[in-house]
Amino acid sequence: MMVDVTLAQVGKNLTEAMRILGDGQRELEAGTETRRFSRTSIPGPLQGDGQDVATILHLVHNLIHEEEEEEGKANQHRMQNVGEQGHMALLGHSLAAYISVLDRERLRKLTTRILSDTTLWLCRLFRYESGSAYFHEDDRDGLVKVCRLVINARYEEYASEGYAVLSSKQPVIYQSASCRPGLGQHLCSQLGLPLSSLCTVPCNTIFGSQHQMDVALLDKLIKEDVDAGKLPLLLIANAGTPGAGHTDKLSRLKELCDQYNMWLHVEGVNLATLALGQATSAVVAATKSDSMTLTPGLWLGLPAVTAVTLYRHEDPALSLAAGLTSSQPVEKLRALPLWLSLQYLGHNGIVQKIRHGTSLSQQLLQKLKSLTSIKTSVEDELNSPVVLFKFSQEMSAASSGGSVEGYCAGEKEVLDTFNRWLGEQLAQLVPNSGIDVVELEDEGTCVRFSPLLTAAVLGTQQEDVEDLVEKLSELVPMMNSTMSLRQDFREETHRHAPSIRYMEELSWPGLGAVQYVPQTEETDEGRTQQELKKINTELLKKLQELDTDIIFSTGPEFGTEDCIFVSMVTEDVDVSELVDTIAALGRDIEESGRLLENMTEVVRKGILEAELQLQKANEEKLMEEGMLRQLPVVGSVLNWFSPVESSIKGRTFNLAAGSLDSTEGTYSTKAQAGRTLQQDSPTSSSKRLPGQRLFRRSGAGSDSFSETSSVGHAEEMTREGGATLSSSIHSPTPPPVPEEDSQSTCDAVPKEAEELSVQEHTQVEAEEASEERNPEGQEVEQSSG
Repeated sequence: MMVDVTLAQVGKNLTEAMRILGDGQRELEAGTETRRFSRTSIPGPLQGDGQDVATILHLVHNLIHEEEEEEGKANQHRMQNVGEQGHMALLGHSLAAYISVLDRERLRKLTTRILSDTTLWLCRLFRYESGSAYFHEDDRDGLVKVCRLVINARYEEYASEGYAVLSSKQPVIYQSASCRPGLGQHLCSQLGLPLSSLCTVPCNTIFGSQHQMDVALLDKLIKEDVDAGKLPLLLIANAGTPGAGHTDKLSRLKELCDQYNMWLHVEGVNLATLALGQATSAVVAATKSDSMTLTPGLWLGLPAVTAVTLYRHEDPALSLAAGLTSSQPVEKLRALPLWLSLQYLGHNGIVQKIRHGTSLSQQLLQKLKSLTSIKTSVEDELNSPVVLFKFSQEMSAASSGGSVEGYCAGEKEVLDTFNRWLGEQLAQLVPNSGIDVVELEDEGTCVRFSPLLTAAVLGTQQEDVEDLVEKLSELVPMMNSTMSLRQDFREETHRHAPSIRYMEELSWPGLGAVQYVPQTEETDEGRTQQELKKINTELLKKLQELDTDIIFSTGPEFGTEDCIFVSMVTEDVDVSELVDTIAALGRDIEESGRLLENMTEVVRKGILEAELQLQKANEEKLMEEGMLRQLPVVGSVLNWFSPVESSIKGRTFNLAAGSLDSTEGTYSTKAQAGRTLQQDSPTSSSKRLPGQRLFRRSGAGSDSFSETSSVGHAEEMTREGGATLSSSIHSPTPPPVPEEDSQSTCDAVPKEAEELSVQEHTQVEAEEASEERNPEGQEVEQSSG
């Protein structure tokens, strides 16, 4: 068998490229190489010398995983599971480039065969008889081309007159209210039609699914448009709505379209089940439509595979004019990746992948029925490829026993927030499940599981569904307890008003948000806000340092500023103790801040008073000793013959007591007065059991946060401020104190004494009494001369 050398080289190059690019966890050989590639990620001039294929592929690999390497963490994003069938799809893109350089005759034969085979296989797989296929990159492009086909068919002069013929009868396109957002606007933009040509049909409100198009109302709207001289052109129906996965009543819609000579186009994920033998009658009705769009790349896990629009029309000239067919053989090569992949999988492989996705939905649906507080929403209990579920407050309130009456007004917003958090947590904990969050008009925020769209891409297995249910069973009790304790948390914060302010944040998935409000008489609003922000920032740091499972944070990115947000909690949390702790820590921080602000002024006044007393003592000494002793030489001789003991005594300024005392007692006993106080015993203590975390109820149960914690915290803040609580100023001639005694004097102070008195010794001369002194406590030696 002859092998084309170029084809063999294409396959070899693709294998090598996939080996280099596919290993997302592989580290580059050296750190310097990583930095070199990082620098080349910045756009710059083209290098003069060419580079080999391996170097370029390494660069591409680095650009793909550059963010992960910089952050030093593994890939946490959902990556498509590229299996062998995925390699075949990628090989198709490489082969398309090679085939495009063949001579025109061989290219025409090959592309015709590829297009014919792929069209035949898809029509048989999805039960669409006598259909043609259009392959397109944008999954909306097929519908745009179909609309052009219908316009050309309904307006005979359109090919020659153009848009002028549309003025006689304005075309109208009908779509469901539950269709893809922005689809109708995209059609009008591509076709050059005004938005008045788009009619959105509401869904059922009384009978039937609330996600299905209201057929009776559609009939009424069509009649009104016909009476107004408009032309009903096309109807877009859903076989699996983008949000809930429900299927419109396609049989009745087809009858209505036949009645008004309209084109029926169907799209949706449920079309994949047409490949199964047990497809529901509602979905099978889609095979009678005029066109339908398929996305086999998502259903089968094929990367870079085009979407396909199957349609029925007998006039090839109109199809060519609408762009559904092309005379250029190269454009037919779009089907090549899908042609290769379908052959690789085979009919049985394709059916098995689709059946696997539907079985995962049924597995999850059965598991969810056993979970309390979880409400499911599916179109068909037996055959529903899409499963919606949400946390239900009605079911949780009955079992939790908590008070939720106060949340009736904002109940829907709170539940939406909780369900949004639930979906985000499940997607993060079980990334292979493909879980996402959808916003629906009636149900609100729901969590969606649609394995037909994600299972083949992510490689979802039954074990992932089991893991998903396990994580869900762990999160739901915590959501129940948090929901039931939110009102208790609000009431407790009101009990501590006005120092604690409850902040209404319906978008926060947790116990709630509070703000500590300092009690100040400051009239400047700017300074008040600055102090409030400073205290709450420090309070948040202290709360985050506590030994507790509760998470304290600054809340959402665009939430209320200067607040403390409390996360989800378990049922054994003591809300009263929690709020008491927040209030106590906030009060301690506020008092410590005021102490530090006032300390400078208090110390300065104490130092000035001590200087005045020492100056007075120096004057008395001068009167007592006489002027002769003050002369430098004469005074020394007199002091040698007749020494005089100084009568000036130092002063001790105790900041905590606010008193100025003599140091005579200090040097006579060689110990600082007032330093022998015993450490105060705690007024109360937390009676937590061994290993018990903060804010947890127990049998013996501590009802509130211990006052010792807040007192100790206040002392810690005082020490951190570096401010002295006592200052000592002594005379120039006190009795000498040995270094050992001085050390023992300091050691005699209890480390955690309530009155923290750190002495600073300052000698002040009478003639320098007017000089500025440092109130922060430095030793300044002076001699009396």
